Amino acid sequence: MSAPTFAEELRARSDEDLEKLISNRPDLIYPVPNDFASLAARASSMPSLLRAVDDLNKWQLQILEAAAILREPFKPSELVAVTDTSAKSELENLWQIGLFYKEGNSYRIPTNLRQLLGPEPANLGPTIQTSFNLNNLDKAPNGTKEILEKLTWASPRGSISDGAKISKPLSWLVENGFLVKSNEKTVTLPREVGLALRGGKVHKFLEKTPPQINANTESTSQKIIDQSAIANISTVLRWVEELLHHLSDEPANALRTGGIGIRDLKRISEHIGIDEEICAFVCEISYLAGLLVVDVDEKILPTSAFDLWLTKSEEEKWYALVSVWQESSRNLNWNQNGDDKRLSPLGTDLEHPSVLPIKHAIFELFLLDDKTNLKSIEIEKSVEWLIPKRANKLILSSIIEELEWFGITGQNLLSTFGKNFLNNEDDLKITQALPKPVDHFVIQGDNTAVAPGPLLPEISAEIGQIADIASKGGATVFKFTESSIRRGLDHGKTGTQIIDFLRKYSKSNLPQPLEYLINDVAKRHGRLRVGSTHSYIRCEDESMISQILHDNRCEHLRLRKIAPQVLISDAENIDLLTELREYGYLPANENSSGVILNEPKLLRAKSRPKPPRAISDYSTPNQTVISTAIKSIRTGERSRKNISPVPSTSANETLSILQQHIQNNSTLIISYADTNGGLLTKMIDPKNIALGTLLAVDHATEQPVQFKISRIVGVSPAEVVS
Repeated sequence: MSAPTFAEELRARSDEDLEKLISNRPDLIYPVPNDFASLAARASSMPSLLRAVDDLNKWQLQILEAAAILREPFKPSELVAVTDTSAKSELENLWQIGLFYKEGNSYRIPTNLRQLLGPEPANLGPTIQTSFNLNNLDKAPNGTKEILEKLTWASPRGSISDGAKISKPLSWLVENGFLVKSNEKTVTLPREVGLALRGGKVHKFLEKTPPQINANTESTSQKIIDQSAIANISTVLRWVEELLHHLSDEPANALRTGGIGIRDLKRISEHIGIDEEICAFVCEISYLAGLLVVDVDEKILPTSAFDLWLTKSEEEKWYALVSVWQESSRNLNWNQNGDDKRLSPLGTDLEHPSVLPIKHAIFELFLLDDKTNLKSIEIEKSVEWLIPKRANKLILSSIIEELEWFGITGQNLLSTFGKNFLNNEDDLKITQALPKPVDHFVIQGDNTAVAPGPLLPEISAEIGQIADIASKGGATVFKFTESSIRRGLDHGKTGTQIIDFLRKYSKSNLPQPLEYLINDVAKRHGRLRVGSTHSYIRCEDESMISQILHDNRCEHLRLRKIAPQVLISDAENIDLLTELREYGYLPANENSSGVILNEPKLLRAKSRPKPPRAISDYSTPNQTVISTAIKSIRTGERSRKNISPVPSTSANETLSILQQHIQNNSTLIISYADTNGGLLTKMIDPKNIALGTLLAVDHATEQPVQFKISRIVGVSPAEVVS
């Protein structure tokens, strides 16, 4: 009697067992297989098996490896003998998800799964017919046991340094059947010998349960955790707002390969006052939330969604960012590929298949124990036990850091806000916890201003145009420089307006050096003007024209004097402005009429938001979808039994049989030509015929379906199917 196939075994499973199979491996029903043969082929295919194995924990992987060394079919008792008694229940779980199939009371492994596990599961060598006696080891020459110890738990293959002069211990092991020479340079420890040396057990240590997570011994109160977290929440929202305001003022250029270049990233990070790694993270979450986009002209600009985002409450803003990050499979760890390659924010190469599983594993641990210390070795071990095939320490550490930046954790412990978010609470308690915004700052004698808390949005936007952020914390320090004041003047402000603004909202008097700086920059601003011929420079001060023309730093701009007060260049307008500003000049832009373009700017992308689509595994389908899929598979199986294919019928015969079964309200099986030219076999209950179309209830979906009668090529009564 031949062994049953996987398809036959699946066919014999109950609907309840099939529901468990599909719930754990939802990829099996996308699209729904036609019958059990198709379901078995998909379930034993390499891509589907790889996805299923990637989701196993360490104990389940050990069960698979142990089963792979047994002769098929194997009994549960044989598996228990080489592992542990608890392996029996885990074997049943693995059978439920289709990684084993039954032959009576025994089990088999799909062939592709054996290939996936490799030829030497658990570092046990190949099966080689040899006779050996462990008792003979007591008489073995010195050095014999040391050789066996190296091969028993590590690789079963060893190299011979000199095949002509094989050592005495090695020669003895080969002669007594403990080792087999694969070739002149290699010896192999046979599987049976390796298993015997391991005491009949496949693994040295069985990892049946996840590592114990020790309670945090530090007495950190929830209040302190939440204080740290709310400070991070306030900060990350400010980062995003400042980034997008800055890109509206000075858009970044997208690389040809996608993403933000290192030069622009450094400029943005210096403006916001954060390091480049955090700046890259802020760019990414803004991109994911649709607040940022690479526009049609390859400029990176805020979208109109940013204006809508600004109108929301702080809690809504935070939720919009965290919810898209939670389901994103992108990761910015610059060393995630094991090299020094820097990954660009907004780039196309940031997807990593391990990101989402690691996030979900961490969240699962959080919900089990909200006092878990994320940086403890216990958490790393727990993630490695839960998803050993997907665990990546670099990505894990990166995600832990991002949790802290978001305020989901505070001092690496789960915050109240993070817990509410993970539990899908309606009120995250963020609004009540955030500090109230202030309407003032204090200007100091070193050209800085200190805001003692978060500023009102309109004041924050205003001071952000005329000052750079020097440092953050409980208070924000703004630094006034020549370039920052120039930026304000470019936005249509005058020196008088800047001074009036500072006097209005400062709790201290305006220092004289700062007032002098503002007036000096305002006086010089616009004396030098840049337009486009490609582009030109004009200035009433001929000495400045001469100075620029003879400035060695400007040689690459290929400037040419065409009048005492005019220079022209092949460089683009914006590039010429940027270069001259870097060299200490303060040019202003002007239009073709000679009018200075220093009105307020609010740049927004013309393109719609294009956040990257998350690459994730198939989501678990609901009960209705699963039940419908099973019914469709069983219907397809019945419709093919004994009637493959359905006999062809003429048009008149088809109509006659259809009308007869409509009157009798009985079941038919039809062969139907689809739009691709293929033939589908359907089991139906015909209801009526109108305008050349048959309305019938499809047994697979239990839904009414219309069939063109001209495409029905065969009809057969369902009674033919036994």
